[in-house]
Amino acid sequence: MIFKKINETIKGIDIDSIPEERKEILQSLIEYIQNKMELGENVNLNFICTHNSRRSHLAQIWAQTMASFFNINNVFCFSGGTEATALYTSSKETLEKVGFKFEITTEEENPRYQIFFSDEEQPLVGFSKTYDHASNPSSNFAAIMTCSQADENCPFIAGAEKRIPITYEDPKLYDNTSKAKKKYKERSLQIATEMFYVFSEID
Repeated sequence: MIFKKINETIKGIDIDSIPEERKEILQSLIEYIQNKMELGENVNLNFICTHNSRRSHLAQIWAQTMASFFNINNVFCFSGGTEATALYTSSKETLEKVGFKFEITTEEENPRYQIFFSDEEQPLVGFSKTYDHASNPSSNFAAIMTCSQADENCPFIAGAEKRIPITYEDPKLYDNTSKAKKKYKERSLQIATEMFYVFSEID
């Protein structure tokens, strides 16, 4: 059972707010997941951006949550960057406000968290890492490029069966401004809405 507060956010999602051109971009991910499901194979999704601190974590966490919401099993979501930094505080706080629970397991410059969205599902492990880190799949996965910079700088992702660019504006642009909280919330909701749409299309 997904936590009540997260469930309330999900129930308020309006997929009609997704422009048709975005739905066309998302179709490649839908087809990848559907094909893996029909083959009875695990669906490994690695969401990749430059620093693995904002968009890739938001996408990983919302995708795993939506797979659970729609009772789609054997979906395993990961994230990584072209370099490692840290899971940015505003990303964490934005998710906490809608009901995700973060438990810190190591306190360092790049802390590790267990991230809970349900009492029944295994928590996600959240920390900044490169996309080819040992905790991420090395084969049989889709590389979802969540920022154009990572997409341009990484023309080849070793082991990826499919490379899918689904890029988002970086909320980092608004750090240390009066718009920061609003923009992180907007980006999180956009990603949640698009991941809801993706998994709602899986038969």
